[in-house]
Amino acid sequence: MRRMTRLSNGYSKKLMNHHHATALHFLYYNWIRKHFTIKTTPAVAAGIANAPMTILGLVKLIEEEEAKLGGRLTDYLPATKWGDD
Repeated sequence: MRRMTRLSNGYSKKLMNHHHATALHFLYYNWIRKHFTIKTTPAVAAGIANAPMTILGLVKLIEEEEAKLGGRLTDYLPATKWGDD
C-alpha cells in the first residue's frame, strides 16, 4: 500500500483520508480478493461470508447506506477532466 510511504504523490495528507484508504484496502483484501493459496477470500474461508463480495456489491452497499441517510456520505467532488476548463 503506497499510502504508507511519502515516496509518491499517493500518500495521505490528512489522517481521516488515511483511515478511509486503509479501511478500503483491508475490505478489498479480506472480502473481495481471492487468494491463490486458499482459492477463496479470507472471509469465506473463515466462515464469515457465504460467497466472495464483488466490487459491484460494495458499490451497492454504499448506495444503500447513502439512501438511508438521505444524501452522500462525503462531500468529495471528483477532479475535473483534462480540457474541461
